[in-house]
Amino acid sequence: MAKRSNRKHEVEREEETFTLNPIVLIQRLLQGRSFLSLGFFKRYWIYVVAGTVMMLMYISNKYVYQSDKAKLGTMKVMLNNASTDFVDASSRYNSCILESQMKARVDSMGIDLNLSKEPPFKLTER
Repeated sequence: MAKRSNRKHEVEREEETFTLNPIVLIQRLLQGRSFLSLGFFKRYWIYVVAGTVMMLMYISNKYVYQSDKAKLGTMKVMLNNASTDFVDASSRYNSCILESQMKARVDSMGIDLNLSKEPPFKLTER
């Protein structure tokens, strides 16, 4: 009887103390006993809280990164659309300032201007 109570007391003492020895942890796991006892959480509560906070920070940081990456993707699409619109507007403007377009515009306004048959020349002083 003394051996049984002594053994029971010994098991309780083992459960109260927590060790990071992997062999002891594996033995406890194989015996079906919990290797994370209340004593572990009482003794190492600050590390448990710090680890939990760091994991939550990692998850939130990853979420912020992914949302910023999605915003950057939409901004790249908007930039591509804006550059396409710029090229389109530039080509429309360049087509409007061509000589034939200008002649058609002047004729539609009713201004009597004619194209010169001779090429322009430079006046120089002799």
